[in-house]
Amino acid sequence: MIKQTDRLKRDIFESERRFRLLAGGAIDYAICMLGADGRVTNWNKGAERITGYSAKAILGKHFSIFYPDDDRDSGIPARALQVARKEKHVAAEGWWVRKDGSQFFAAVVIDPVYEKRRLVGYAMVIRDITERQQARADLEASESQFRLLVSNVTDYALYMLTPDGIVANWNTGGERIKGYSPAEIIGQSFARFYTPADQAAGKPARALKIAEESGHYVEEGWRVRKDGSFFWASVVIDPIRDNHGKLVGFAKITRDISERREAQQKLEQVQRQLAESQKMDALGQLTGGVAHDFNNLLMIISGNLHRIKREVMSERGRLALGAIETASQRAASLTSQLLTFARRQSVNPQSINVTDRITSLREVLISALGGAIRLDIDVEPAVWPVFADPTEFETALINLVVNARDAMVDGGTLTIAARNVPHQAQVVVSVTDTGAGIPDDVLSKVFDPFFTTKPVGKGTGLGLSQVHGFAHQADGRVEIRSALGKGTTVSIYLPRGTGSAAIAPVDATEHGPATVLLIEDNPAVADASMGLLEQLGYAVRWVSSAEAALSEIDANGIDVVFSDIVMPGRMDGLKLARTIRDRKPDLPILLTTGYSDSARNVRSDFPVLRKPYHIHDLSRELSKLTGQRSESLSGEIDPAGQYAPSSARARR
Repeated sequence: MIKQTDRLKRDIFESERRFRLLAGGAIDYAICMLGADGRVTNWNKGAERITGYSAKAILGKHFSIFYPDDDRDSGIPARALQVARKEKHVAAEGWWVRKDGSQFFAAVVIDPVYEKRRLVGYAMVIRDITERQQARADLEASESQFRLLVSNVTDYALYMLTPDGIVANWNTGGERIKGYSPAEIIGQSFARFYTPADQAAGKPARALKIAEESGHYVEEGWRVRKDGSFFWASVVIDPIRDNHGKLVGFAKITRDISERREAQQKLEQVQRQLAESQKMDALGQLTGGVAHDFNNLLMIISGNLHRIKREVMSERGRLALGAIETASQRAASLTSQLLTFARRQSVNPQSINVTDRITSLREVLISALGGAIRLDIDVEPAVWPVFADPTEFETALINLVVNARDAMVDGGTLTIAARNVPHQAQVVVSVTDTGAGIPDDVLSKVFDPFFTTKPVGKGTGLGLSQVHGFAHQADGRVEIRSALGKGTTVSIYLPRGTGSAAIAPVDATEHGPATVLLIEDNPAVADASMGLLEQLGYAVRWVSSAEAALSEIDANGIDVVFSDIVMPGRMDGLKLARTIRDRKPDLPILLTTGYSDSARNVRSDFPVLRKPYHIHDLSRELSKLTGQRSESLSGEIDPAGQYAPSSARARR
């Protein structure tokens, strides 16, 4: 029994020895004993390394020496021992002081030591956790800065969602963009930001599901503010998971990109307009190139018809010639409208009194509309004149009326209005109907040549093409607005007119019939034109070049110059006319063309007669220059629903 007791004592002694060796040799921890009064009674190497005190220097000192002055003055060391006695354990973290006065952040554990239920002291373990504390402080500072940054971002709504889509926090950007304060939105479902249609379709839940399954969700779409207004948003949703991969919520970023979307739409509109312009230019090149030769052929046909009609006596022959003449007139009308659309039609622009022109057409328009449609004319009292070709202006207006009429199958009201646009120095003439309206897929095509929704034989599809070409050739533009079931408005913007100078007529009675110098390089066309001039009683001299024409004019005896614009050589008809004007300012000049880019530069300098012309067209233009009587400009609606001015039909 004694041997067992001795063995137990030796084991306990050996265990304590090993523990003292372990504690004494530990360098990462300060392990020491305190007396019941808090004074240091033993000291290990770790304590020496951490605090800088040797055992000799610290033994017998009160452990409060390690506390900063403020902590000592506030009684923290005494309270630590008190808590240790009461709770049998105390653990704390705080700043401690080394021997050299520097501070370190310590994790401290104090346990009371009892012997036979009597407190004999305390076991104290200290660890230097300054690096960990600094890392934690840096992390907290970083998180604080991030929270501050997020909370003050105003261009983005940055917030968190719970896994169920409930708003967990809210920043200033969210309040600015969506109108909700944090108190109003935290705890609410983010689905309220979606439109009613998107909510009904389950879009909010689907967005979270995609984000959870794919790890990311991005979209653009309409969102709703607190006040019910809509904005176009860029949205990003990312899932947030813990260290075990469990979904704990979502990070959501929303940005208002309404302005960017509007800019993008405007860019796309400009690109569409550019593509449309390029298409129109290509069509114009094709149309203009064909029309020049085609009009010369029509000139030969129509000019010689007048000769043949004087020779043919039988009724059947006259009917056959009438059919040929009608066909050539129809072809001329179509060619004219194509050229106007292509902006390659030779025009004779002048100042037009808008009120007078619309008033003079009133009876024609009423006749075209029929009894089921009421015509209202709303012209601003002080509306300016416009600078445009009068015939093309009338044709465009009547083409618009015809289209409006066909859109109101059950009747309605058609309004022709005109008003000034001061900041653009333009006048806008608009035609508004109360018809069925035009679908969006059709609206973009209405100005295309030959595009029509009318049945076969009811229209050529050139009416609105003529309007489009006329407006742009007059340095204006055309706009169309339509709503299904409400009607359509077509507006033509034309430049403000300033008046035009009158041309002094030639008195032909002084030396008999006036002599016309005809300049035409195509012999067949020249022959047809000479026949018409001679039927009108003019003496005719024909030359085929500008140089020959100048020689004839120098020889005198010429009363009127009638020249084609397109001619071979270095001098075309327009250059010839300007040369003649410089030499003989009082000599009247009439130009003609079926098509010519150079005719665009004629403007109001010289009158221009379009090919193919008829005898009454030629008579009217020459009468302005020679003083003879001329027939008035008039027109009618043809069976296909197109307006035919007097230049496109024979005298009836």
